[in-house]
Amino acid sequence: MVSKTLGTIATMLIMAWPAAPLRAQDRSVTLSEALALALRVNPNVVQARGQVSIADAGKLEALGNWLPSVSASSGYSAQPGREILDPTTNTLITPTSTSYSGGVNASLQLFNGFRRFAQNRSANATKASAEASLVNQEFQIALQTKQAFFSALAADELVRVSERRIERASEQLRISRDKLAAGSAIRSDTLQGVVELGNARLQLLQAETQRATAEATLARLIGVDGSVRAQSDSMLLQPVVLDTVQIRIEAVAQAPSVLQADAAIRVAEANVAVARAAYFPSLNASYSHRLTGAELGSLEGSWSVGLSLSWQLFNGFTREANVTRNAVGRETAMAEADDARRAVQAQLTQYVAALASAEQSLVIAQASLAAADEGLRVQRERYRLGMATILDVLTSQISLDQADVDIVNARFDFLVAKAQIEAIIGREL
Repeated sequence: MVSKTLGTIATMLIMAWPAAPLRAQDRSVTLSEALALALRVNPNVVQARGQVSIADAGKLEALGNWLPSVSASSGYSAQPGREILDPTTNTLITPTSTSYSGGVNASLQLFNGFRRFAQNRSANATKASAEASLVNQEFQIALQTKQAFFSALAADELVRVSERRIERASEQLRISRDKLAAGSAIRSDTLQGVVELGNARLQLLQAETQRATAEATLARLIGVDGSVRAQSDSMLLQPVVLDTVQIRIEAVAQAPSVLQADAAIRVAEANVAVARAAYFPSLNASYSHRLTGAELGSLEGSWSVGLSLSWQLFNGFTREANVTRNAVGRETAMAEADDARRAVQAQLTQYVAALASAEQSLVIAQASLAAADEGLRVQRERYRLGMATILDVLTSQISLDQADVDIVNARFDFLVAKAQIEAIIGREL
């Protein structure tokens, strides 16, 4: 009766478990393809590129301030006069007087308190800031994409780890059944084997769910509908030799976030100069040429040239307020740049330590995997000989399963730490 019940439980656990669904032929991408797609479709990068275009337009506008403003005008008018008697026809007629006009006007600001120089500086600094912001955004999006890509790789590998666990659990269940049939094992050995197989199938289901989520996240980042598979590349796990002193010097000087903060200082300094230019007078020159007449063939011309000087002596402390606001903005930008450098150093220390830890964890995990694999082989042989219990075998199986998972996690940690360092220093390692 007990044997029948045991067989029923085993059958229910195995048959009731859904078969692993076949994966659709989803699109697969390499890391370089994923990065290129992400940088093309990410809204933040698109916006940053737009800011660069706007900055280019601002530079052109600043250049235009040095050129004269030119306009042209033309006109025609007709006005009826009083009725008169035409002696030839002896009828009343209404004569019409016409006039034509046309002209060209030009004006040029000769001096405006060095404001145009400051505006040029501001435009150039704004362009540099926009470019630095674009580079920073590109590396941040690259980091997000790499993390999603590596997460998809890890999730796919965890699925294979779960499949290997199912294979080991199925094999052990077969061994237990054979020993039970031969009378050299107790019934609970088979039941524990069934439970282990059920746990392995549950782990596979969870791993498949994790993989589907990771692949969907990657697909969203690179602008692909549905899901996308990450293609593995052995070159990703190449060891990294870091000169931490040189890396730290490079990061403090060339990190995208630092370059963006330094560009913001230059923009703020130029804005202060623009605000101070309001204290100076402005000198304007103008030229006008005009043609007028009743007939197009007999237009008479006139011209004029003028100079004007204006100086706003007082405007209700508006200039002072503008200078103060821009000076405060400059001080804030300088403080943010200093903080950006400190943040880079702190993050770099953290990520370099994480990279070293991941490399060591990977070495340990590989050794643990070899030891656990050998340990399971020995325990299975001892179990066949009646020198070990099923608990010993299952403990060894769990150790081997965990060693498989530890290797996947160590690889993921290594790749993420490397990507984080690359995002800080602004280049590939």
